[in-house]
Formats: sequence, C-alpha cells, structure tokens
Amino acid sequence: MKLTYKQAGVDIDKQNRFIDGIKPIIKSTFGPEVLGGIGGFAGLFRFDAVNFKDPILVSSTDGVGTKLKIAAMADKHDGVGIDLVAMVVNDLIVEGAHPLFFLDYLATGKLDPDKAKTIIAGIAGGCKEAGCALIGGETAEMPGFYRDDEYDLAGFGVGVVDADNHIDGSRIARNDVIIGINSSGLHSNGFSLVRKVFFDKARMGLDAHVEELGKPLGEELLTPTRIYAKSILNLLRDFKIKGIAHITGGGFLDNIPRILPDRVCANIDRSTWEVPPIFRIIREMGDIEELEMFRTFNMGIGMVLVVAPADADEVLLRLKGLKETARIIGTIDQRAEGGQPINITE
Repeated sequence: MKLTYKQAGVDIDKQNRFIDGIKPIIKSTFGPEVLGGIGGFAGLFRFDAVNFKDPILVSSTDGVGTKLKIAAMADKHDGVGIDLVAMVVNDLIVEGAHPLFFLDYLATGKLDPDKAKTIIAGIAGGCKEAGCALIGGETAEMPGFYRDDEYDLAGFGVGVVDADNHIDGSRIARNDVIIGINSSGLHSNGFSLVRKVFFDKARMGLDAHVEELGKPLGEELLTPTRIYAKSILNLLRDFKIKGIAHITGGGFLDNIPRILPDRVCANIDRSTWEVPPIFRIIREMGDIEELEMFRTFNMGIGMVLVVAPADADEVLLRLKGLKETARIIGTIDQRAEGGQPINITE
C-alpha cells in the first residue's frame, strides 16, 4: 500500500478548502494599500510615504500564551484572535507607530475548519479594531507534535512612525505625570499562575459562578485583551506624549522601567485606582504577595502614558471622550543613586 501525506495526518485538500472559506473574512480587513490577493507566497503592502519625512518601520511579534489552554477547556475560541492582535499592536503603538499590517501563524495537530475559522474571524476583527490589514498567515497541521485538538497562535505586526514622532521615553523628566488607562481584565499574561491558582489549588471549574465577578469564572478569564491603537493614535495627533508603556508580561515592575531614562524613577500610587476583583481573588486564593502580583499582572491598568503636567488634564479629558477610563496614577521623580526605577506605594 502506497503511503500519502493525508495518511500521515496532513490533509492538503482540507486546508485549501479552509483557506477558500476564510478569504472573505481576511479581505474585509483590506484597504487600497494591500496589493494582490490571498494565496501568494508573501503579502504585499504599499504605505503612503508622502506623509512621512523620515519613516521608520516598527515590528513586533507575540502570542496568546497559556490562555489558549482556557479557550480549549471552554471550547470557546472567538476571543483569542483579538488577544493575538492586541498583544502585538499594543507593542507597536507605544513607539508612536501606526499599525499597517498583520500576519498570523496557526499551528494545530489536526485542522478543525470551524474552530480555525472562528479564530481567524477574531484575528480579522482585532485587525479592523486596530486599523491594520491582515495580509497573510500560515496554517500548519502538525500531527504528532500537537494533540489533534491542540493549537498555538503567533502574530507578527508592522507599523510606521516618522522619526520626529518616535516615542522612546528619552524626554521624560522629573514632575511629569503618569496616566493609567484601564485594562479589560487579565489580558493575556500570567495565565500559568492563573491556572495554578484556580485549577490546581482551588480546584475550580470554568463554570463556577464567582459572586464578586458577577459571572462564571471562564467568562472572566476569556475576556479579550483591550486594543488601544485608535485611542493612542488619536492622542498623538494633538499631544506630545513623552512615554508609553504597555503593561504586559512582567506587569508594572518590568514594563514601566523600559521607557525611563536612568536619571528618573516612577512613583506609582496604588490607591488612585480600584484593582478589579479578579486580581484580588487570585491574590487571596493563591496567597500571593502584592509585589509578585504587580510583577505578573496588569492589575487593572493596561497602558501607561507619561505626559507633561500642563497636558495631563486635557489628555484625560480626551481619553474620556474616547470612552477610555483613565486617571493619574503617579509622577516621575529624580532617582536616588542606587534607587529603584519604580516605586509602588499606597
């Protein structure tokens, strides 16, 4: 008997039918800048360099992480595509970059066309929310590497910023104001610890109704990551934002210092916002120290801006008009010799 690729677990015909089925979803993200169709060896994108004196391309890549385990447990896959786009695009906009295009990579043990279509629809929805085009991707069937029902996701994004408008934090100075913009929840970070707390230690199920949350646990955990692109780009049209930090893996302690000059520190006043219940529940159930929480999770703040004191009120007013919940959460101070780049007090 002659062996075929299909008998080895990879069904090329099924993959081709799947690609044909998602073409309308992908095309819904296209603008006139996208050249060619779907199915080429590479995606083509032409951006208008006329509006840039010295354009810099900005790139980022990320995944969804072990939040995918929760999606698999719940058999709910419509939000993880949004997570994927958010984790990449939120890293682009902190540089002041306009997201241009996005590519995805979906690897699975055995292609489930319906599940995969739901995932791609989420990615396309995230791209439209971020204002970028989904110009390409790869769907890989990898039997023996993943279980049949397992999959992993990776995303790749490219944006552009004029050199004069690039945000690198170098102008941050003493007395500048730190503004925090609310997250939508856990986003896509810390889920190895989340799973340890809820499933290994507390022995809870996803359908467990948590009174403090007002919803089942699974619904809370699978809330998609907030995409901040349109709000931040709106601000950048009229305000000089000195620094932006995406509060992602590493929480406050690792991400805010990434944008600070050596001479200054960030003083965060923990009492200026109410930490959402999910973080308090994780802390109490897991018996986790407060500092570890701030090093692992966003604690309800998904994006941090540093602005001059004179701009703070107007930036907050604009954010309110953009339907973002934001407030001043701290200030920039001179860093003492040998001092920490970030201090969290209450």
